[in-house]
Amino acid sequence: MTNNIPTIYIGYDSREGVACKVLQESILDHTSAPVNIVLLKQGRLRDINFYRRSYYVSGDGIKLDDTDRKPFSTEFSFTRFLVPFLNMHRGTALFMDCDMLVRSDIMEVFDIPKQSERKALWCVKHDYNPKSAIKMDGQVQQQYSRKNWSSFMLWSCSHPGHKNLTIDDVNLKTGWYLHNFQWLDDKDIGEIDQAWNWLDGHSDDTLEAKNVHFTTGGPWFKDWKPSKRSDAKYALEWETLHDAIVLEESLGKEKEIKWKKTYV
Repeated sequence: MTNNIPTIYIGYDSREGVACKVLQESILDHTSAPVNIVLLKQGRLRDINFYRRSYYVSGDGIKLDDTDRKPFSTEFSFTRFLVPFLNMHRGTALFMDCDMLVRSDIMEVFDIPKQSERKALWCVKHDYNPKSAIKMDGQVQQQYSRKNWSSFMLWSCSHPGHKNLTIDDVNLKTGWYLHNFQWLDDKDIGEIDQAWNWLDGHSDDTLEAKNVHFTTGGPWFKDWKPSKRSDAKYALEWETLHDAIVLEESLGKEKEIKWKKTYV
């Protein structure tokens, strides 16, 4: 998708539709300018033959990717790497996991390329190794280097480094290759302030989150519990926004927002 309005691609998982809806509203509530919001739905990407990866289910019910025989936890584990193709290798575009809550103006992120030398992409370079082997929804917590770097990425879609990545690579390369950005030189990976990918249970409590990432499950899961005070604070904000959305829907109208949605 290309036009003069910034595009945000959100990884969609059918098990976390509620989280996805709240994230979209939080973006629109805080943005100072219009944005395009595109949901990366795996089924639609398969329909246009952009996404062809297959998987199998082990005896204990774990989904394993056919390419590298490793578990993956979401429907957008690999589709996120299609962003430069969907944006026709033009302009900048943001990718976000769906289990997030935006608390600041997302235009700050789109301003990053104006303030730094050109990079192929920018992300928060976390040093993160979760202790639990299982996620809240029972999925395997896959350990890998550069964990969570790919959960919030600002892509410079026209950067020449992305010519080393093909749609076949997205469908055939291993998860390690893709999540570690192996088609790029490290010098072409820029850095975003940690406040824009604040991880619950991990990030510093003294850092005020601009975008909360509920990596341990989130308040939309019945048995989820915050691990520290700041997690509880942000979970309450998430629940407040969720309840406002539900109330407006019960009244037969959308929650009042500043900008028109452009969901795809």
